[in-house]
Amino acid sequence: MQHKTIAHAIAVAGATALAAGSALAADLTVVSWGGAYTASQQKAYGEPWEQKTGKKIHWENYNGGLGEVRTQVESGTVIWDIVDVLADEARVGCDEGLFEEIPDEYHVMTKDGMSIDEDLMVPRPNKCVAPMIWWSYMMFYDAPAWEGKTPPSSIDHFFNVTDFPGKRGIHTWPQALIEMALVADGVDPGDVYDVMDTDEGIDRAFAMLDRIKDHSVFWSAGSKPLELVKSGEASMALAYNGRVGAANLSEGATFVPVWDGQVLEEEWIVVLKGSPNKELAFEFASFASAPEQLAGQAQYINYGPMRKSSFDIIMAGEPWFHNGKEILPHMPNRPDVLPRSIIANPDWWADNRDPIQERFDAWRAQ
Repeated sequence: MQHKTIAHAIAVAGATALAAGSALAADLTVVSWGGAYTASQQKAYGEPWEQKTGKKIHWENYNGGLGEVRTQVESGTVIWDIVDVLADEARVGCDEGLFEEIPDEYHVMTKDGMSIDEDLMVPRPNKCVAPMIWWSYMMFYDAPAWEGKTPPSSIDHFFNVTDFPGKRGIHTWPQALIEMALVADGVDPGDVYDVMDTDEGIDRAFAMLDRIKDHSVFWSAGSKPLELVKSGEASMALAYNGRVGAANLSEGATFVPVWDGQVLEEEWIVVLKGSPNKELAFEFASFASAPEQLAGQAQYINYGPMRKSSFDIIMAGEPWFHNGKEILPHMPNRPDVLPRSIIANPDWWADNRDPIQERFDAWRAQ
């Protein structure tokens, strides 16, 4: 174990040195998740910002978490400027002093004078963040597999293996599964976290999970549920909405999303504490989180912008996707699906993750 730890430390140090070297020629280093998501960011506001300012961005991929952020900030050798973070990291990192507070003047108002806080679906958790996108966990199936049969159309069907037979593809962590199980059992989406605050509520969720335990195939890589459903190994699965939408929009897949009971998750960008280009990073965060840029990102990926005015731009511009297809049917936060959607509560999971994960791991091992 010690040798592995030393080797890992050397590898991280080497990777950091290489990243620093490659970033020297850039004016700003932006760190995100890679793949189609980073490509959509580059197209929507990276390239336009470079053209507007004459500055150069170095884009770097990471796997999430605050480990490298802490290492840079605590050592005083910060080489990243902007980082794309999940909801819980946005909160924890700001609380720990790992991020700069973004001054209010850098938050762009809408054309009709609405402030960013009035323009968001949920309040900013702190002053360290600028809004990016909504993504979701949702269920889906492949249309040809259900020809001649009644296909699933609501989250309770996912937990009903009698009327809707077949394997279920589910992820290896409890977030979203617990919420979906409760909605499937009749809890209103707006009451889910109140129910989860009780022992009886958690027991109720696991009782629903028991219904599919012997019919479950577990996944951890985002591409896996699509493979499970396409191959017929699973009759339906939970997945990231972006994966399903990208397959349909860009690859001609025949997947059918079921938005009922989906769990919406926030995504933010932050400026690292001690960023060597702090003012420039604030300017980039301002540009990237403006309504027009967030709307532009939806031309390349089917995640929903966090700003309501961005959504208005998309709705007025359909067909909006870059290949001429309509994007709205693939957007997780469009108005018609919100009443039956669960908006994730990262604070609840921050307080309760460990015991729920422990119980979920034991449940999987049974």
